[in-house]
Amino acid sequence: MEFYEPSSVQLHGVTRFDPDLSPALLPNVDRYGFVGNHKQASESSQTVDVDVFRQREIKWLEMLGNWDKWINKKFPKVKERCRKGIPSSVRGRAWQKLSGSFTLLNQNSGVFDDLVQRNSAEWENMIEKDLSRTFPFHEMFSVKGGPGQRELFNILKAYSIYDSKTGYCQAMAPVAAVLLMHMTAEEAFWCLVMICDKYIPGYYSPKLEAVKLDGAIFGGLLETTVPHIAKHMKTHHVDPLLYMTEWFMCLLARDKSFVQNHSGHDEIGAYTKGPVTLLFETNERLKHLPMSLMQEDSLIPVSLSLKLSKKDLKREHEHQLAKGNTSNSR
Repeated sequence: MEFYEPSSVQLHGVTRFDPDLSPALLPNVDRYGFVGNHKQASESSQTVDVDVFRQREIKWLEMLGNWDKWINKKFPKVKERCRKGIPSSVRGRAWQKLSGSFTLLNQNSGVFDDLVQRNSAEWENMIEKDLSRTFPFHEMFSVKGGPGQRELFNILKAYSIYDSKTGYCQAMAPVAAVLLMHMTAEEAFWCLVMICDKYIPGYYSPKLEAVKLDGAIFGGLLETTVPHIAKHMKTHHVDPLLYMTEWFMCLLARDKSFVQNHSGHDEIGAYTKGPVTLLFETNERLKHLPMSLMQEDSLIPVSLSLKLSKKDLKREHEHQLAKGNTSNSR
C-alpha cells in the first residue's frame, strides 16, 4: 500500500502515513488507518500546514534529544506543546519519554522477548478471541493472524505473565493496540506496563476498585462543573459507572460507551438501578454522539476549558474516600 510522501514512515515493516498532514489516501482509508464506513477522522476540520508541521517536528526532536533539561526545567513549555498536538512522526518516542517507559525498556533488555517465549495458558485463549474484536476495521489489525494481531497478542500475553496477579483484562487490548500503532511491540509493552503500574493502578484488578473510585470522583466533579446534567442523570438513576467505565478503562481509545463484561468482571453490573429501557436509551445516545463533537479540534479545547484544578481533584478524591464508597486502592 503506497501513501503520499514525505509524510510516510516505516513502522513494523509496513509503510505508514502521517495523519497530521492529511495526505491523499486511498478512498477507503482515513488518516488514522480506519477503513470503509468506520472512519474516525473523516469529519475533522483540522489540517496542519506542512511548514508549521515541520517546525513542530523540529522542536519536538530538539526536546526529545535533550529530554532531562526540558522536563525538569521547562515543563510548562512541554505541556503547552503536548496540548498543541504531538506530531505523529515522533509520537511514539514522545509517549515513551512522557510516561517514563523508555527507562524500563533500557533497564530490562531481553525481558519482553523472554516473556513472549513463555506460556500463559490461563489467558492465551481469551486474548486470542479478543484480537478480532480490537479495532477490526483498522488496517493494522483487520487481517486474522496478520502481523498486527500477532504483535498485539505478544504484548498482551507478555503482560499477563509479567503481572500475573492482574493477568489479562479485555480493556487492555485497545490501549495496547493504540500504542502499537506508534511504536514497536517491545516499546508498546513497556509503555503499557508503565501506564498500568503508575497511572491507572488497580484499573484491571478483578473487582475494578480503582475504576469504581474514579467513577465516584467523576460523579462528584460532574455535580460541581455541570450540575444540571448531573441532576438529570441522577433523576433517571443513571450512575456514571454505567457510561464512563469503558471510556476510562480503555483510556478513551474506543468510542463505545456501553457497559460490558471485561474478562469475567461483572462488578459494574451491580450499579444498574433505573428502568432498563431508559438505561439502554441513554447509552445508545452516548454511543452515537455527533462525530463533529468527538474530533480533537472540538473535544480537546472544551476539555481544557473546564475550570478544574489539581486541588479540586484532590479534594474530591479525599471526599469520596471519606464517604467510604470504595477502598483506597491507589
